[in-house]
Order: sequence, then C-alpha cells, then structure tokens
Amino acid sequence: MLSVVVASLRARWATFAASFVALALGVGMLTAMGLGLASTFDAPQRPPERFASSPVVVMGQDRLTVEVRRGAGTTEVSKRLPHPHPVDTDLVRELRELGTVVSAGGPDAVGVDAPVDTVRPLVGDRAQVLTGDERRRADPDPERDAQALVALNALLGTAGGVSAFVSVFVVASTFAFAVALRRREFGLLRTAGATPGQVRRLLLTESLVVGALASAAGCALGGRGAPVLAGALVDGEVAPEWFAIREGVSWPFHVAFWTGLLVALAGVWAASRRAGRIGPAEALREADVDTGVLPPGRLLAGIVLATAGLGLLVWDLATDPAELLKRKTYTTRPMILITAVALLAPLLVRRTARLLPLPGAAGMLVRENTAASVRRTATVAAPVLVTVALAGSLLGAAQSVSGAREAEAREQTAAQLVVTGERLRVPELRGATVSPSASTAVFVREEGTALVGFEARAVGDPAAFAQLARLPVRAGDLRDLDDGSIVVSEEWEHHKVGDPVDVWLGDGRPARLRVAAVLAIGAGGNGAFVTAANAPTAPVDRIDVRAAGATTPASPTALSDLTALSDLTALSDELRHTTGGTVRGVDDWAAATHPRTSPQTRLGLLVVLGIALVYTAIALAGTLLMATSARRGELASLRLAGATRAQVLRVVAGEAVLAVTVGAVLGAAVTAVNLAGLGAALASLSAPVTIAVPWGTTGLSLGACATIAVLAALVSCPRGQGW
Repeated sequence: MLSVVVASLRARWATFAASFVALALGVGMLTAMGLGLASTFDAPQRPPERFASSPVVVMGQDRLTVEVRRGAGTTEVSKRLPHPHPVDTDLVRELRELGTVVSAGGPDAVGVDAPVDTVRPLVGDRAQVLTGDERRRADPDPERDAQALVALNALLGTAGGVSAFVSVFVVASTFAFAVALRRREFGLLRTAGATPGQVRRLLLTESLVVGALASAAGCALGGRGAPVLAGALVDGEVAPEWFAIREGVSWPFHVAFWTGLLVALAGVWAASRRAGRIGPAEALREADVDTGVLPPGRLLAGIVLATAGLGLLVWDLATDPAELLKRKTYTTRPMILITAVALLAPLLVRRTARLLPLPGAAGMLVRENTAASVRRTATVAAPVLVTVALAGSLLGAAQSVSGAREAEAREQTAAQLVVTGERLRVPELRGATVSPSASTAVFVREEGTALVGFEARAVGDPAAFAQLARLPVRAGDLRDLDDGSIVVSEEWEHHKVGDPVDVWLGDGRPARLRVAAVLAIGAGGNGAFVTAANAPTAPVDRIDVRAAGATTPASPTALSDLTALSDLTALSDELRHTTGGTVRGVDDWAAATHPRTSPQTRLGLLVVLGIALVYTAIALAGTLLMATSARRGELASLRLAGATRAQVLRVVAGEAVLAVTVGAVLGAAVTAVNLAGLGAALASLSAPVTIAVPWGTTGLSLGACATIAVLAALVSCPRGQGW
C-alpha cells in the first residue's frame, strides 16, 4: 500500500499541489493568529508612575462589590467605578502625622512616605492601602494596556476563526474535487480487484501524507510570519506600539498542526467512502458525467444549516434584535448560511447558471457546459461565494451599524452646536439654551444573579435637557426627570414608568430612583440618564447649545440665512473661549464621535477578507488547473468539430467567468439575507435604518476572483501542434 501511495503522489504531484498549498497556508495562518492571540492574554507589567517615589499609596474605593446568587449560595462580583471615591480629608490629616503625604492628579489617592505597618491600622476600611506593583492602580487609566489588547484579542480571534472556517472550506472542497477527477483511476483499480476498503485506505493515506507535510510546512511558515503580523498590526495602529509575539509559546503550533491534519483527513473522508462504494462498471460509466453529486447526507446537512441560520435570525428579531447589532454576531452568523449554501451548491449552481443570459452559440455552449459539470462549477463557485458573502456581510454590517449610530446621534439632539472636552466650563449665555452633561454609569442587579453596568449621562439642567433632547421615548416624559428619578431604556429588566428601581451610582452609592421615562434601545443602546446630583464628581464633558429662536440647525442656503450664520459663528467663538472645549456643528460632532467605521476596525475586517481572498485564489487556481487539464479529450473534440483555438479559449474562459458569477450570485443572496435581517433589527429598535453595501470592496474582490479564474483556466489549456 505504501509503495502505491508513493507512486501515486509522484505521478499526481500537480493534483496534490493545490491542496498542499491551501493546507500549508491555512496552518500557517492559524499558527500566526494563535501566536498573536497568545500574546494578548497578558498586558506588560509597568512600574508605578503617579506615586513612584512613595512606598505606600492610600486610594479611595474604586470598585463596586455586590452579592449575587450563584446556584444555592451567593458570591461577590465587582465592577470598576467610573468615579472612584476621594480620600477623606480627615484621613489625609491623620496620615500626615505618620510621614510626608504627596497628592498628585486629584483627591482619589495620596502617597505616604511611612511604613505600611503603621498605615494599614490607621486607614482600616476607610480606603485602600497599596504597596509594590499595586501602586500602579492609582495611575491614570491603569487598565489602558489591558484594554488596548481587548480589541486586538477580538480581531485575532475573529481572524483565526475565519481562517479555520475558510481553510476547512477550501481544503475540503479541493481534496474532494481532486478525488472526483480520479474516478476512472478508481474504476480501473476496482476492475483489477481492489476492494472498497483498499480504495478508501489509499485515499486516506495520501491525504495523511500530504496533510502531515503541509501542516509541518505551515507551522514553520506561521512561526516566521507571526512577528511580521505583529509589526503590521502595530504599524496599522490596531495593536499598541509595545505589542510583540511572546516567546516560548508552543500550543498554537500543536493546535494548528493537528487541525491541519484533521482537515486533510476530513476533506477526503466523504469522497473516499463514495469512491470505495461504487462498482467497477459504475465508476467507468460515471467518469465523464456528473451524476449523484448531492448525496443525501450533504443535502440534509445543508437543509439543517440553512434552517438553523434563518431560524436564529428570526428568533433574534423576535426576542432580542439588539443581538444582531453586536460584532460577534454579525461576524459569525453569516458563516452558518455560507456553509449551508455551499453544501447545497450542487443543487443551486445548475439552476443559477441556466438563469444567467449568454447570447450566441458560444454562450449556449458555455452555459450548458457549466450547468452539466456540476462538480467543477460548484467547486469554483464555493470559494467565490465565501469571499463575496464575507465581504458583503462583514463590511456591510459594520458600516450599517456604525452609520445607524451616527445618524441616531445626529437625530437625538436639537442643538446647533456641541462642545466636547474633558473638563468643560459651563458658560452663561443669554439668548441660548445650554444643556451640560457628564459621562457616568449606573449599576443594577438583575434577577438577583448578575451585576449589570449601563453607560449613563448626568444632566446638569433637566429643563434644558428636555428642550434639546430628541430621544426615542416609548413611555413617560423627559420633563419629569429630577434628582429622584432616572430615564432608562427597554433593555432594563424593570422599565415601567413610575416604578422604583434600586441602583448603584457611578461613585458606588446605592440609590432608589423612580423611572421617569423609558427609551427605545436604539442602535447604540441609549443607556440611562440621571441628574448631576446623582453624579456630583463627574466632570462635564459635553454641552449642547441652541440659539434662541432657531428652528433648524444652521445650514444656510440663501442670502437671508447669512445673519443666522454670522450669529452662529459668533456663538461658536464665544463657546470656544468660555468652555475650553472643541466646538462643532451637530453633523461634524456626530461624524467625529460616531465614525462610520474606525480605521482599526476597517483594517481588521480587511485582514479577514484578505485571508478569504488568498484562499479563494488558491482554490480557484488549483481547481481550474486540475479541471482544465483533465478536459483534454473534450477540448480536442471541439477542435476536431471545427472550432479554432481562439474559440476554444473563449469557451474555457467563459466557463470560468460564469462559474465565478454563479458564486457571486449565491454570495450576494447570502449577503442580502444578512443585511435584510440587520435592517429589520434596526427598525425594530427604532434606530435609523442605514444599510450600507460595500460595492467597492466586493467588486474588487469579485474582479480579482474572475481574473485568477480566467488566467488559471487559460494557462492549463493544451498547447503544441494542432492547438
């Protein structure tokens, strides 16, 4: 058996080349992504900065700790407070009796030059005592390094998942098509007395050898490529400048190698069982005709996945539309429908190809050849389907959600100008409505089992806020907001107007507030609103301003509007001078604070699409090189029938383009379903429906697929005398 396998690999090295390259690249991607992912688990340990010279730091409480139910008992969970407690002035006075007290950057912490053994008993439970590396918790934004790795971790995890998905997809289809092209060979083996088990073992041994070699090559490639990937992420500002690949991590190599080997075996398993079951005469009879290309198991799997994908979409629309707006959901859910359509491709490609109009006799020949060669068409269309569907669904969803959030922010204020900054001074302006607010948070214990934090805004002037806010109120009235009430969204467990809710404020204080109004969830999760009395330490970071008598935001289009423009310009200058912040018109503010797609997010999505496109290129080139080389007899018959070489080449190129088009149509159908579901979710959340289709990126991807397919098909056409 081994000698037969070696001989087969030598004789058919070109057939196995595409599978080898695809698998090696897939394992290399998985290795690089795994090494990058392993490097995001731990942020670097930085020395204390703010109180580097103080051996002891006394800091106010900065976390809210609450008991929740867990099974039959209770446990404590904690959340970081947006407004840590200040150190009590009496405590600071007492600390000065122990040694030098250093205050830097605010009242939340002080440094003490005294032995920790004397500081702890004095402080007791009035504050926290930090020593050693723990002193870093008093630094500004102490979790910035860990937070910087969160987005990178999500990106690499998503990219790794897409790499695994696409590699399984491409490698399995490439292996299966390579086996399908060898049906005549298997028929001859069966005629010569080979048993079904021997045929299966031959194919599995071949895939084992190819898989092991390709996986080893991929691990080596990924190990060398990981530092390059890290450098590209740093240059693209997706990763912090200190990010680097950790040394001594081995698990990504093991995961990638064994995954590659499993993919190789799985890719040939179903085809080997089918090749082993058929008899000699049947194998020879099927050699040039595609029949039985959709086994019952594959049909059932495709139907189940299609039902699951559509069912999950409908379920989320009915129960939790906001789930569809989350990045994890719109990144992973399309893969279910993509897999379903790919499994059903043999059932769909023939019908899709016949629906596409192609004029003339050559067009008819191209269409009929494409429809008849279901295996070849489905294998070419599948990777194109993946690329188009991922490009449309991922980029389209990201742009649609961010666009909805920008439009929502723009529509939810009647202000003409918005001032932003870290610690703004609130101006006193005659003839204008001024609504200052501050970022804060509120926490609520839901169902007694979870401590949930909600972003909130603390309103400085409830009356001005009610005049300028254009929030999607479902019940109640914004004018009822006062120091004893709260505005919540439908996302809250308890959201009935007039009911009391027990919350913890941004500084950790417990409070019972009355629900004054209930908002629709919206595209950005409208959060909550309280008054400034419930967030006294939160600095004002936004001021909405509207001139008296204004009816619409200033965008003058006629001579009569010049006076309004002049007044608004003067108002902007006054705000810039008195507040110390950045003054923008509403449209500019919405675009700046809610960008359509951040450069980092777009780069991350393009990395994912780049992976899919590379795999697609390999799959297209490998499939068409194998398929066209195996059609020498068919193409020779065309030449004998009077077709010129140019006509034959046009037919071959046309078939490649039509197969790519079929894949594009199927990918566009998957994209349409996903974006339609997203649009329905936005509508049900009372958010602006801003569906964005990434025509440019999708068109470039499709053009690259068509170019690769045509070149591969033409390169593999016979040459020489008579051609």
